[in-house]
Amino acid sequence: MLLFENVYKSYGHRQALDNFNLRIHDGAMFGLIGPNGAGKTTVITLLAGLILPDQGTIRIDDMDAGDRIRRLRKRIGYVPAESGMIPNLKVFEYMSFFANCYDLSGAKVYRRMQQLLDTVGLLDRGNQYVDTLSPGQQKKLSLARALLQDPKYLLLDEPLAGLDPQNSYDFRQVIANMADSGKTIVITSHVLSDIADLCTDVGIMDKGKIVLEGEMDTVLEEVNQSNPIIISMESGMAPAVRILRDNPCVKSVSIRNREVLIGFNGTSDDETALLRSLVEKGIPVRSFHREKGNFEAVFMKLTGNEERRVTSYEAESDLSEG
Repeated sequence: MLLFENVYKSYGHRQALDNFNLRIHDGAMFGLIGPNGAGKTTVITLLAGLILPDQGTIRIDDMDAGDRIRRLRKRIGYVPAESGMIPNLKVFEYMSFFANCYDLSGAKVYRRMQQLLDTVGLLDRGNQYVDTLSPGQQKKLSLARALLQDPKYLLLDEPLAGLDPQNSYDFRQVIANMADSGKTIVITSHVLSDIADLCTDVGIMDKGKIVLEGEMDTVLEEVNQSNPIIISMESGMAPAVRILRDNPCVKSVSIRNREVLIGFNGTSDDETALLRSLVEKGIPVRSFHREKGNFEAVFMKLTGNEERRVTSYEAESDLSEG
């Protein structure tokens, strides 16, 4: 298990983590998402033992990372956002160099290097210089290098950034296979779609804090219940708006053509009652549904940018019955 308790980290006057708390259970594929500058890379580099917190505790397998970081590093594979290739080394030489750094040698290690390069699709590139590889191939090589010690935890900082569609697909498949092997994987991204279909759990960061975390399905269910309701009708827009404004569960109303988008805080029974009140008053409702939950919606809600999602709607006060 990976655990952050009341962790603070700053760089000069900039606060990167502010009373940061997070728990990642073994076997999880944990997605850490947030805008640039939210503190995601700081979390990853703290776990990798490359920097230390200013305050607070980081525990890896119930051991304090600050006290036993050298021992714990053997359990961690780290792929930074920048591949950091060493020029004038061939692919096999690059892998051998890091194997030596990890005190790994012998025929068994050589076979493991071959296996890892085959896993990431680079076995046939063994004699190619690393700085001549494409960005996607360099990212795959970084992943193979991080797996040399067969780490329990794999930390991937923006692993899909800058990859073309084919390399992105290939890399995602490799990551999925790693998760199936039982490893705990932490993957950061500011691209929400990178996280949604890969991870079992998610933490959303903003300004150095976790603003929401949980299992993927639970988070999506939560945002579904708080998403706006979209109502489409043939006519009767003005009386419909009056009915909506009188409903205590309706928090906001916006209009676009013959659609009404309402902020609605209520249960499914409350939704049913609202629809019934519209129909009973003769409003010709064509459709009535919750906007589908997605991570774009979650992100906008939690980071204070929800207004971006309704910019195509007009304010209620602009309504005129045609």
